[in-house]
Amino acid sequence: MLSVSSNQSPKPPAQNNWASWLLIGIALAAIIALAVFNSTGKAQRASESAGVEATVVDVSVSGMAFVPASIDVPQGAHLVVNFTNVGDQVHDLKIGDNETGRVEPGKTVELDAGIINESTQGYCTIAGHKAQGMVLQINTTDDAAGAASTAGSAGTAGDAQHEHHHSASHPDVPSAAERTKKRDDFKAFDARLAKAEGTTHEETWTMTEEEVEVAPGVKQTRWLFNGQAPGPTLRGKVGDKFKITIKNEGTMGHSIDFHAGEVNPDENMKSIDPGQSLTYEFTANRAGIWMYHCSTAPMSLHIANGMAGAVVIDPPELGDADAEYAMIASDIFLGDENGADADRVSNGEYDLMAFNYYPNQYDLEPLHAKVGDKVRIWLLNVGPDQPLSFHVVGEQFDTAYKEGDYLIKDRRDSGSQALDLLPAQGGFVEMTFNEPGTYSFVNHIMTAAEKGQHGKIVVTQ
Repeated sequence: MLSVSSNQSPKPPAQNNWASWLLIGIALAAIIALAVFNSTGKAQRASESAGVEATVVDVSVSGMAFVPASIDVPQGAHLVVNFTNVGDQVHDLKIGDNETGRVEPGKTVELDAGIINESTQGYCTIAGHKAQGMVLQINTTDDAAGAASTAGSAGTAGDAQHEHHHSASHPDVPSAAERTKKRDDFKAFDARLAKAEGTTHEETWTMTEEEVEVAPGVKQTRWLFNGQAPGPTLRGKVGDKFKITIKNEGTMGHSIDFHAGEVNPDENMKSIDPGQSLTYEFTANRAGIWMYHCSTAPMSLHIANGMAGAVVIDPPELGDADAEYAMIASDIFLGDENGADADRVSNGEYDLMAFNYYPNQYDLEPLHAKVGDKVRIWLLNVGPDQPLSFHVVGEQFDTAYKEGDYLIKDRRDSGSQALDLLPAQGGFVEMTFNEPGTYSFVNHIMTAAEKGQHGKIVVTQ
């Protein structure tokens, strides 16, 4: 029998494992300590090198506001903000030249704002969020925090106003002469409306942000459904089923709200983060022309930037028409490479008006009809703010349908001269031209027509 003395016995396996795990634990603890030192100690070390004690504050969000909305710091203090995004969409915080970058919901980021020598503002740079109230007021107190250094100063409140989505110089608004001047390279949005086909409608759309021409000589970024403004028009009948998959290929959160659907908005209308998708399903229970739009705050800015369109659900008794068009009325807000000017949108300071998101385009490329034809024009006002009073010069409507019901239908002894629609309202008009000629259609709120909500119908024999 082989014998081994006790002082030469190998260590039991359990003891070896225990020692190994102890070494691993020590290594992990060292790594974590180093990470904490680098992340949380960075501001402290910077403050110490400047001879200023760091003032650390916690800031979160509630809806479209920072909490707290105002903070007091000693003059000359080195401000450090622990920013926690407890909201349901992406936010950020910028103070002077220092910013957190995009912060996903549920995440915390430390912002080293530098030395604060005077009162200033921080704000969220996500388009439209500042205009909705995401401003952090930073007030300096007389309790100086030591020798103030100008290095890393957050700047003045006036400096903070010049955020990236607010143009320092507003674009020149094209005149009526410039908007109606013929151009060989111009192509109007196709307003023809196809008939409803099938009972199940399944489509996949993308959401993007692209630079496009929004008026003659004016290019800016628009936020788009399927690369177009207005978005694709869906058409069906009562009882049809719709299944629309939305993919966000942009750089910010977007969403969609179909007024044609009667569904729980909690899941169907939530913001879709970049790279994510959502499938929206509904059954069309009621006839009419229904608006859809991005419902991510601020909705006014997303609609102004092009994220709106129509779902046409035919009334059961709707007959055929010889020509059928869809006109989406909208306000136009000029801006820059980041999109419509968010502050002007928030203030309702529109620059132009349009049908199908481009002013006067149907003056350049008129609609067409023939004498004796029944012409049906579907109308939807997506706003976001201004009303529509649709009128055709030299013609009367024998049928006018608004918000689910007929005002008049196939009348010969009376008629309608204008259909009035507030934002998110829709309907259609029908007319038959008795003589050839060029007939203008307008928003009879004449200042809106003069700002671009104007077009022509060329009628031939």
